[in-house]
Amino acid sequence: MAKYERNLSGDYDEIVKNIHEEIMNDSYSMKLVDESNYQLGDINISVRVYDKYFMRNGNRTSLSLTIAGNSNDIYVSAISAGGGQGIFLDTSWGAEEDMITMVQNIIEQRV
Repeated sequence: MAKYERNLSGDYDEIVKNIHEEIMNDSYSMKLVDESNYQLGDINISVRVYDKYFMRNGNRTSLSLTIAGNSNDIYVSAISAGGGQGIFLDTSWGAEEDMITMVQNIIEQRV
């Protein structure tokens, strides 16, 4: 498992759209598994679950992305998991870290 969290400022809808587009452009094997959007008063919450096939370890790795926003205050949490093989061999060969690095690069380019 790998994790990245960040607070940033900006337009909520633009940030959600931009991060999603950049993730989907990362690889032809990237898939959006499902998404959820919720609004509670002035608070917006978007959850996206992606997975990507990594040839180097022959498995898929998932990325769970949560974006919460209130006015221009945005919080992003990205958690990646999977990538291991079988019951006992859970070495991801860097696949989980690659997914998180991708999100981190997308966000850091915005700041």
